[in-house]
Amino acid sequence: MQAMVLRKSRERLMAEERDVPAPGPDEVVLRVAACAVCRTDLHVVDGELKRPKLPLVPGHEIVGHVVAKGSRVEKFALGDRVGVPWLGWTCGECDYCRTGRENLCERARFTGYDIDGGYAEVAVADQRYVFPLPPGFDDVAAAPLLCAGLIGHRTLRMAGDPRRIGIYGFGAAAHIVAQIARYEGREVFALTRPGDRAAQDFARGLGAFWAGGSDEMPPEKLDAALIFAPVGALVPAALRAVKPGGVVVCGGIHMSDIPSFPYALLWEERVLRSVANLTRADAEAFLPLAAAAGVRTETVTYPLSAANEALDDLRSGRLQGAAVLVPGAPALSATSAPATSSGR
Repeated sequence: MQAMVLRKSRERLMAEERDVPAPGPDEVVLRVAACAVCRTDLHVVDGELKRPKLPLVPGHEIVGHVVAKGSRVEKFALGDRVGVPWLGWTCGECDYCRTGRENLCERARFTGYDIDGGYAEVAVADQRYVFPLPPGFDDVAAAPLLCAGLIGHRTLRMAGDPRRIGIYGFGAAAHIVAQIARYEGREVFALTRPGDRAAQDFARGLGAFWAGGSDEMPPEKLDAALIFAPVGALVPAALRAVKPGGVVVCGGIHMSDIPSFPYALLWEERVLRSVANLTRADAEAFLPLAAAAGVRTETVTYPLSAANEALDDLRSGRLQGAAVLVPGAPALSATSAPATSSGR
């Protein structure tokens, strides 16, 4: 099988031929149909997350079909279409795992970081962290749901039940969570890179009530702000934008240092919190919701061999929506892939 492999942080991925892996007793082997490219992949490749398994096959937004399974796998049958997210294994024994907070398990292993991921023609995953996918999404459309969608949804839920939501950084996660928020009747205020008119138009097209630069104040005080851009300076900006009692949630796994800010920004019972990883319950709640809400994932497809180009485009901010690697794809193409109840 072909795989794109990171051998050393801050270096380009290398194309390699590898043997097709065999499953362990609790694992499934997947023929990869699509794998979205996440900003976390950039943090791994660029050395901002410090302890990846090396050599490593990145990628943790995997859509694939089961082609082999271990002796204890009963959850899936051969041919099933499934998705694999970032959280790839937990101990199941610690206090966090026993209390529904497996996302904080200290022994957790992560897909495309501790476990080889989906930048390959074949991947292996623990059956506990593999999920059936709604039929209304094709393979490319489904891939961004498995991290951008899941983390966006968890970030929104961590904000409580806000009516007015500010979203800082309007990329893959934001464009999905904005649609969920609108489906739930919330007002969305999009805050993009200053001067990025294309991103602001994109946000308005997804139903944003207002869109502007992150250097601006939204026209109304917010109940909550969700930060997806990995820019620490956005934290005090978001605290300024939320009203007393408001919540600011940092949705990324990595962020530049947060600058000091006056206590007055946090006072009046404002809350600042982060999101770490995801749980199986998140996937079980979000994937049907995405289908019910008619979420449309904006994607740009790349052949597997162009993984470095996809990472470059994400790093430079040239993407609108999500990059998706497709083994065997012949060329780049922009798509907008809808979810429909008819399964198209």
